[in-house]
Amino acid sequence: MTVVHHHALLRHFADLRDGDHGNGAVTRQQKEALFATTVDLLDPVARRVLVELNAELLLDTGTVSATGLIDASDGGVHALWTLSWAEQAAAGVAPVVLRAHYGSGFHHPHLSGGTVGEWPLNVFDAEQAEAEAPTLRAIASADLHNLVFQADYRIVPATLAGR
Repeated sequence: MTVVHHHALLRHFADLRDGDHGNGAVTRQQKEALFATTVDLLDPVARRVLVELNAELLLDTGTVSATGLIDASDGGVHALWTLSWAEQAAAGVAPVVLRAHYGSGFHHPHLSGGTVGEWPLNVFDAEQAEAEAPTLRAIASADLHNLVFQADYRIVPATLAGR
């Protein structure tokens, strides 16, 4: 059985082994150009994952937003996809975040959430972007889980609706 996510890990490890990114990008400029394409490829997948979470757990009360590619405070670049809703805002906690980032000191890009760690991000075509959907779902779910611990279960409308 072939696990598609393992392909992403192999691409990630090959980058480290070979000292490049995406089969040949070695300069920061080349890698950032690839990352910009990655963000474009990942955008519809990340939005869909947050729309799914919004529908199931927030009962369509949330708003999905995306920044596109922007400069990060560490000198790198990143893109954010967020899901915010009234209960989360009222509780004073951050929205659910999916983050693609290429930090200034990184060899290549990664994925993270607002409250959860790092995953490799080696996406170079639409099929590879789609294969990241399960990882993005896991990040978004873990982020929501951690936000509940920062506030409480009442920030999740589906819980109050008895689901």
